[in-house]
Amino acid sequence: MNKGTVYLIPCVLDEEGFDAIPAYVTEAILSCTAFFAENERTARRYFKKMKKEIVIDDHRWYTIHKAEGEVMDAFIKELKNSQTIGIVSEAGLPGIADPGQLLVAKAQDMGAIVRPLCGPSSLFLALMSSGLNGQQFSFNGYLPVDNAQKTKAIQELELRSAKEGSSQLFMETPYRNNSLLESLLKTCRTGTRLCIASEMTSPREWVRTRTIGEWRKEKPDLHKKAVMFILQS
Repeated sequence: MNKGTVYLIPCVLDEEGFDAIPAYVTEAILSCTAFFAENERTARRYFKKMKKEIVIDDHRWYTIHKAEGEVMDAFIKELKNSQTIGIVSEAGLPGIADPGQLLVAKAQDMGAIVRPLCGPSSLFLALMSSGLNGQQFSFNGYLPVDNAQKTKAIQELELRSAKEGSSQLFMETPYRNNSLLESLLKTCRTGTRLCIASEMTSPREWVRTRTIGEWRKEKPDLHKKAVMFILQS
């Protein structure tokens, strides 16, 4: 069977963060015949800023939601026709906290060539700059919205961190950041360390690691900001 090629194309975390995208990503974009994007509108605008000469409509476009059957069938067809495909997340790296993972899994099953490209990841940039354990860590995605369940999840993360010595990464929808921070300050032990990494790669980038006790004395306003939280007990 013919085998296509899949490029995992990084996307900016912030509209002013294009310096975080390596130059060779542009060449990969130009080599693709089809794109599977988490957000087609965002991806099109991003590509145009990368290289204004690119003719967006010369490429076939598919929108990934949860890689539902229709999208998966189109992806399989493109690979069987030996096409060069780009998978693009809305922000950061495809396959990392991103629905593109399901397409990558299918590409691996089919024996396609998968080429990951370097770019910014809020998870790893936050961890790198936190001073917390980068040897052993877990990404936990979004914590529960329900207050009781959220408190329980925070307690479990703190216990796991204390037992393993590991860093526990998680995030929240930007308009609920302040609520999550309040829950962390109420639930966690005074000496537990918490890193808050806000708006990575933007001119407003801000990263601080403090104990819970220190954060209680000086709470930042995180409303509507892209934030990664890292806890280590």
